[in-house]
Parts: sequence; C-alpha cells; structure tokens
Amino acid sequence: MRQRKVDRHLPPCVYQKHGAYWFVRAGKWHRLGTNLVTALAEYGRRISAPKGGMADLIEEALPHITKKVAKSTTHQYRVCANKLKEILAEFEPGQVRPRDVAGIKRLYADHPNMGNRMLSVLRSVFAYALEAELVDMNPCVGVKRHTEPWRERLITAAEFEAIREKAVPQMQVIMDLLRLTGQRVSDVLKLRVSDLGDEGIFFRQGKTGAKLIVRWTPELRATTERAKTLRGNVRALTLFHSRTGGVPAYRTIQDKWERACKLSGVQDAHIHDLRAMAITAAKAQGLDAQALAGHTSPAMTRRYLRSKEVPVVDSPIRQSLDVGQKAK
Repeated sequence: MRQRKVDRHLPPCVYQKHGAYWFVRAGKWHRLGTNLVTALAEYGRRISAPKGGMADLIEEALPHITKKVAKSTTHQYRVCANKLKEILAEFEPGQVRPRDVAGIKRLYADHPNMGNRMLSVLRSVFAYALEAELVDMNPCVGVKRHTEPWRERLITAAEFEAIREKAVPQMQVIMDLLRLTGQRVSDVLKLRVSDLGDEGIFFRQGKTGAKLIVRWTPELRATTERAKTLRGNVRALTLFHSRTGGVPAYRTIQDKWERACKLSGVQDAHIHDLRAMAITAAKAQGLDAQALAGHTSPAMTRRYLRSKEVPVVDSPIRQSLDVGQKAK
C-alpha cells in the first residue's frame, strides 16, 4: 500500500473529505461520520469480521433473521444453523463461494426439504452480512433450490377414527379441532379462550400472520366445550394447557400423536396430514379451501389438496376420428 502524504493519523482506506470521514472499499465511498471518534468506531465495526469465521457469523446473524418468524420456524432455523456451522467450520465469510453452497445442496440431495431449509438460512445469513458490509457478495445467489416432491398421503376417515380411538382425551380434542378447522398444529395449541367468539373461532396464523374466523358448526362448538373440561378446575387463558397452565409443548403433542398411530397400526401418518385432510374435504364440499388455509395464492393451497379421485374422461368416438383423418 502506498504511504500516505496527508492524514497520516487515519487508518488505511479512510479519508477526510467535505467535512466528513469516508471509508473506501472496492471503489465505493462509505460515510463514517463527521466526528473522528465516531468515525473510527464505525470504521472498526465495518472491518471487523466475526472472529470465529462462519460459525460466529451464523450465530451473529441468527437473531436478526428469526425476528419475525414463528417459534417453530425459529427452532428449524436453529437446527439448520448448527449443521451449517459444522459444515463451514473452517471457512471465513469471504471464502465461501457459490460452488461451496452448491456442495451443501448436493449433501442433502436425498433430503430435499432439509436441504432447502439449509439454503434458505445460509442465504439469509449472507444477506445480513452483505448489508452489514462484512462480505462483498452473497454466494447463495444463483444456487437453485431442490425440487421438493409433494406429499400425496391422504388420511382416510377410517384411519382418523382408528388413531383417535387410541389417543388420550386431550389428543382426541386436538385432532378434532385440526380436522374441523384446517389450521396448523401450533395455531390450534395456542388458541385462547377469548378467541371463541359469537361467530366462530378467531385464528391469527403464526406463520403468515393471516387472520380468519372459522364459523361455528354444532360439531365444532361441542369440541371446544369438551376442550374446556380437560383440565378440571385449572384456569388458563388458553384452551389447551399443561398441568402448570402453560401451552402444551409441540413435541409433547407430537409424541402423543405418534403413540396413538403406533397403537392403531396406521402407518405413514403425520399430524400435519390432518390439515391437508381438512382442506381437501373443504374443496370437495365446494367451500373456499384457500380461505380456510389462510393462503395468499391458489398454488400454496394446491400443495394440500390430496384427493384420490381419478377424473373419468370420454374418449373420442370412431366417427370423429375418421372425419379427422379425411380432413388431412
């Protein structure tokens, strides 16, 4: 680097111009401030990459990229973040290239859902680093996601009843609400007693923020009344609660579902399939399946439609085929 002739008290790449201090990197001028002390502090922040390389960058970025996501999504991001820290343990942020990201994608070729989550988290981490000017590029840009196969499993009414029969009382009510409302498990578990209104049950979806009211039916009202009796005299703000009055843990409900499935002998049944079951039924009944799901586009709803009905179509009659041949 060429030795300075003026402003020798300033660190490398910092210049004073037009009454302010500027940091110059890759030909771009970044204003640090008019006060030297403030400018030097800002300079230190800009040039200090996380000391532990990618592991520390991921840890630093995680709180910022999970600010507005659901609790369950935050947990998924944390799982992905821990895996990424192991994979990129020997990398500095500026050393990660698109080929390295593509390599991570290939590692999860047999698990496309997890692979796509990993790519999403890593893309968000580098978006944070890019905005903070810790890196000059986002190496995830241009790396395409895996094509995720749509789940086609549709739980039948008979399978639902078989699982329900082996479930504990709390799980039975939760299953009924999932089937009758078509909402996500986390949104049903956090239902508050105050959400039970005159017109129906109010939901504010944790994942999308969508608001909707599922209108009362006799069966739905009876299900909520049964839910109120599950814990006897325990008072709580939420419809479902643990012995201490808190919202049941998602993992606890998942375990109860899996135990009931095992006892009933029903295989390959996910608790999330109950949402698909409800949305598919709504579509078959001529109801607004997209509105029930709280989706912003029909494409999102189509992922949940799992009708097993095969369309019956008519074949062209022989006379029409002959006419077509003569026309040629």
